[in-house]
Amino acid sequence: MTTLTDRLWYSHGRPLWPLYPLAWLYRIVAEGRRRKAWQVKDEPLPVPVVVVGNITAGGTGKSPLTAWLVSLLKEQGWRPVILSRGYGGRSNEYPLQVGPGTGAEVAGDEPVMLAQETGCPVVVDPQRKRGALWALEHQLGDVLICDDGLQHYRLPRDIELAVFDAERGIGNGAGIPVGPLREPLDRLSGVDFVVTNGGTLEELEHPAQFAMTLEPAELRNLKTGKTASLDCLREKHVHAVAGIGNPGRFFATLEALGARVSATAFADHHKFRAADLQVGDGDWLLMTAKDAVKCREFAPDNAWVLSVQAKLPETFAKAFLARVQECKDYLTINEPVRAHNG
Repeated sequence: MTTLTDRLWYSHGRPLWPLYPLAWLYRIVAEGRRRKAWQVKDEPLPVPVVVVGNITAGGTGKSPLTAWLVSLLKEQGWRPVILSRGYGGRSNEYPLQVGPGTGAEVAGDEPVMLAQETGCPVVVDPQRKRGALWALEHQLGDVLICDDGLQHYRLPRDIELAVFDAERGIGNGAGIPVGPLREPLDRLSGVDFVVTNGGTLEELEHPAQFAMTLEPAELRNLKTGKTASLDCLREKHVHAVAGIGNPGRFFATLEALGARVSATAFADHHKFRAADLQVGDGDWLLMTAKDAVKCREFAPDNAWVLSVQAKLPETFAKAFLARVQECKDYLTINEPVRAHNG
């Protein structure tokens, strides 16, 4: 997202109101796709399927939430598998399981980052149902977590989570391209949980709304892997780069840690080059974990990565785990029926 987009979408006015016919057309097409998908809805998959997504354009914190959910499930004995479209990557064949040597140019930046951070299987496929079936065929796990797939209706799902940036909210409340909404707010009536990153949103009337915070977790040198205390950033001159959905949040985090920040924002999923990473003598270069997976080969020695981790209340953890178990029990009970019908 760019600063211009922020001004146009995430403000009280609607300066792009002449584009309302396009917003109306976008909504009609989106609703048509959703209705068609549900009309030909397939049988559910034999394991619980969790979809993490958003109804607003731009970064909301979906990937850190996905990593948190995976960690929670692993602690409870589940074997989660992450499904991803692999935006920004291009593979010669799909499905693709992310391995230790898989580059972001092949799998996409978010899948590579999630594989490194969670240690669980990550399967990339633009056709996420095909990726899901492949993961099950290869017995990779017993619960599927789809990162950013709320509008990918071809994938059967049991649980949906919609994520919002609490600071931006729903912006001007209009649909794309007049505003940031991919789908109208009434879409939330069908999701199981609403997660708001950085606070709460009173305008979202949902019975299961939970606040999430993203906290700095680790400061690591991209070239050597050496870690440093977050206190090292206090009064430190740093040049920060970010090619994520909401770069301002990353820059604000560095400033909150006491760093003196010179910031450069790029478009989400930006394909970095060495020229993008030039900094002055003595300064540190700071970037996100998502950007770091694309830059290690050509990053300078003074490149550091600030990783963040999601924090959510215990009440959400209990409610989410109970919902997953409920889905598993239902699928187990109905397995003979599905097998007979198949």
